[in-house]
Amino acid sequence: MSLIPSLFDTGRRTNVFDPFSLDAWDPFRDFNSTGSETAAIANVRIDWKETPEAHVFKADLPGVKKEEVKVEIEEGKVLQISGQRTREKEDKTDTWHRVERSSGSFLRRFRLPENAKVDQVKAAIENGVLTVTVPKEQVKKPDVKAIDITG
Repeated sequence: MSLIPSLFDTGRRTNVFDPFSLDAWDPFRDFNSTGSETAAIANVRIDWKETPEAHVFKADLPGVKKEEVKVEIEEGKVLQISGQRTREKEDKTDTWHRVERSSGSFLRRFRLPENAKVDQVKAAIENGVLTVTVPKEQVKKPDVKAIDITG
């Protein structure tokens, strides 16, 4: 979780000091909105932790179906998580008292480090939480050969 807010609330980066955060920013996002969609889903919160074996990304996506989410690797080293939460169908006879849940599209991008095995990425969604696991290459320790000292 980022402790530093994004500059000017542009949605560009979750943390301006994090070189791996590449959130997609759409300068026209607020202009093409009809007011029926809220921008909250455009900023899906994602945790990224590194374990000795893998990089693990967890995204809270309550109410989003597996078919509405895409996980892709772009340009060999950029993890892209995108999707869309559809709005509940409105019945003209219903009276809404409050609408707080968001709908619309989201897109997040993360530049993966060099040790990421992009050909072995796995993704699963359970109870509204998307988990993407990117295994890491094992760091090979250099061979050290002891040399006998004569004399």
